[in-house]
Amino acid sequence: MLRRRTTRTTAMADATARAGVADRTGVADRTGEKDRAERMDRTRWRAGRGQETGRTRRPRALAAAALAVAGALVLSGTCTSTAQDRGTAAPAGEHRGLSGTAPCPGVAGFSCATLTVPLDHSGRVAGTLGLKVALADNARAPKGVLLFLTGGPGQPGVPLVDRLRKKLAPLLTDYRLVMIDQRGTGGGALQCPQLQKEMGSSDLTPPTERAVTDCAAAIGPNRRFYGTGDTVADLDLLRRALRVRKMTLDGVSYGTYTAERYALAHPHHVARLVLDSVVPQTGYDPMDRAALRAAPRVLTAACAAIGCRTDPAADLAEVVRTYHNGVDVLDALTTWEFVDPDYAAMIDALHTAAGGDPGPLRGLIAGVREGSAATAEELSQGLHASTLCLDGRYPWGRADAPVAGRQEALREAGAELTPADYGPFDAATATGLGTMLSCLYWPRTLVPPLPSRHRRLPGVPVLLLGGDRDLSTPLEWLYDQRKLTPRARVVVVPGAAHSVQSRAVSDMGRQAVFDFLLDR
Repeated sequence: MLRRRTTRTTAMADATARAGVADRTGVADRTGEKDRAERMDRTRWRAGRGQETGRTRRPRALAAAALAVAGALVLSGTCTSTAQDRGTAAPAGEHRGLSGTAPCPGVAGFSCATLTVPLDHSGRVAGTLGLKVALADNARAPKGVLLFLTGGPGQPGVPLVDRLRKKLAPLLTDYRLVMIDQRGTGGGALQCPQLQKEMGSSDLTPPTERAVTDCAAAIGPNRRFYGTGDTVADLDLLRRALRVRKMTLDGVSYGTYTAERYALAHPHHVARLVLDSVVPQTGYDPMDRAALRAAPRVLTAACAAIGCRTDPAADLAEVVRTYHNGVDVLDALTTWEFVDPDYAAMIDALHTAAGGDPGPLRGLIAGVREGSAATAEELSQGLHASTLCLDGRYPWGRADAPVAGRQEALREAGAELTPADYGPFDAATATGLGTMLSCLYWPRTLVPPLPSRHRRLPGVPVLLLGGDRDLSTPLEWLYDQRKLTPRARVVVVPGAAHSVQSRAVSDMGRQAVFDFLLDR
């Protein structure tokens, strides 16, 4: 959901060279990250993806996110989450607050602490979790707490605080920036080695059934405590520990869905919402139909921007029709927006493949796969699957549906699809994406109730922010959310892809956030 890609190695840049396609990516968006994060910005990210915080997804994240702050990357830390304490569960409604507060290493003006929360917020199952939190030291900021929520699901928050404080610097006199490693992420990440190896930072790459079932078995019955509703309950304990009545939430990619769910559950504790690269509160579509249909629009706009003389929409349709590789192509496209929101190399490769030579396109796809490696601490695929399978609605129902019969339900749903559903792709693409298959194989699991699809967000000011080149969380999702948002302000940044605040070259989106949050 959300995703969708969150970390990539230099292999993605190598893929362009292997494919024989000129490197036309834009100027890197450099913010001083070191080591791996810096290499990623140099090689792929600035043409691209972003903040994800950007899934996830998708995400669609279901990964989804890419660092973008929300979908975007991970890395180098300040603090990391503590592992789960298997002691006695705190009674429902109680919490132990923040403990172990100390300066965050290498991040001046921020303290790191641990928020202790119940594993099971009902109190029926024993156990607690220690979630690492980073807090700006200006506890008396006049506009209160700004809680920034990263994406995936599966990304931590605390390792990104240094990057975010630079991106959000104009706000940080008025707001106290807070970030959290949500349950199952960071140092306390859910570990599923084979699933992590197969999917890396993607939520579209199809996993094997064995990797999925081994992951669920490794997490065990406690996998039912890693849905968005559990995270929302954690966030309200954080609010109480911070001793504030209201918070402003800024979410990217899957972080937007978390922010929406928090606002629905705790409407009186929200001051404002910034939703960047929007996943609607109704949830993501595991068939990703909005992205499938949006691809021609996005590629045509990108082609116009670079002055290409091809028809990338027609080329895309011909490639999928000829090579039956829709899943691979969509996976590569939603990654390439983080490399280059003009999609130049992909447009060239699609045209060459449509003309009968699939070599360059296959090279790009191989490079995307090779470059998608990510550790669980960077983006936990175990948490990703746990959350999306608990939160999602699928052709067979939800995760509490019997495993027997799911495959047939998926086949029947695929047979009912038409080109109006999947655009230049095909039904096999819509039914074969990674998140769909992860939850197809996920063992039967108790699920929490979901909010009504018809509920509207509370009447607080909301900024809906998106880029018109985003395929991870396409603009269609932003407009879906607008219908359920009484006080929505919409800003669409031309030429931007996923994670506008973190990744966009233009300052238009960031300035819109500053104006919105500093509005008196």
